[in-house]
Amino acid sequence: MQSFRRLSGLIFLCLVAIAAEADEAPGTLRLKYLGAAGWELQSNGLIVLVDPYISRIKYDGEGQKDDPRKDFALTDAPESDVELIDKIITKADFILVHHTHPDHVMDVPYIARKTGAKVIGTETTKNLLRAAGVPERQLYAVQGGEDYRFGRFSVRVIPSLHSALNEKRYFDSKRHGADFKGPLRLEHFIEGGSLMFLCRINGAEVLTMGSMNFIENELRDVRPDILLAGAGSSRTEIFKYTERLLAVTGLPRVVIPTHWDNFTVPYENQAAHAQARKEKADPFIAEVAAASPQSRAIVPIHLGTITFRSGSITQE
Repeated sequence: MQSFRRLSGLIFLCLVAIAAEADEAPGTLRLKYLGAAGWELQSNGLIVLVDPYISRIKYDGEGQKDDPRKDFALTDAPESDVELIDKIITKADFILVHHTHPDHVMDVPYIARKTGAKVIGTETTKNLLRAAGVPERQLYAVQGGEDYRFGRFSVRVIPSLHSALNEKRYFDSKRHGADFKGPLRLEHFIEGGSLMFLCRINGAEVLTMGSMNFIENELRDVRPDILLAGAGSSRTEIFKYTERLLAVTGLPRVVIPTHWDNFTVPYENQAAHAQARKEKADPFIAEVAAASPQSRAIVPIHLGTITFRSGSITQE
């Protein structure tokens, strides 16, 4: 019996070792969709969050009328749903912030303080988070053009543009300087400039977008394995958006639409998400099929995981 137990123990340890070895295979990466432009990229215990927005509050009259939750005014203080955040996010090493609108950065102060993650974003991002009590040692201000290495993770910061909102009349030049102080109100979450990120993790390269626009010349030499492409309806305001985006990034092998959902409703509102998918994500997938038939396009599921492993892809 003792010999059998020892043998069973050895078999178990071997299986654990094999699983660990498989997990460490180059190119293995797991992507969890957090909604809006938010993602969790995970490989070998390293966790990179991109625009993690979990609270999905109603604000400025944008929520559904039958939603009984509080409708926040822009003059209100932000209230992150810390209970929900704690269920979804337990660890983070890095947080990347494309720009500082509420649906990108509102939950970042709590997550950064909780996890101690390094936060990379614009100068406005840094000053806003400092005012929210995030320690200076965690904050990295960038403007685009930087290419930083952090051990097992590296990130190239790419200058970008915000979506063309309000029938292409959108423009916001406001910035938060070093003298910006709290307490924060929702109206303080201005754009503050826009970025994209090329993340390199365990041999895989992921290009992230935080809106439905880009600077074509900044992407000429970028060839990601995975493109998290802005797929909201404002992309239709941009000339040949999908065709140009895919062409300039080398027709990526995997294209995943992001920022297409209704981020003012809870995760469990399946009807709203199905409608958003029908109106935004599905037409974008059709555009990808027409512009790059060899690319695999996948519509992500809220809090679902897409595993990318040396050419094979699975979704859970």
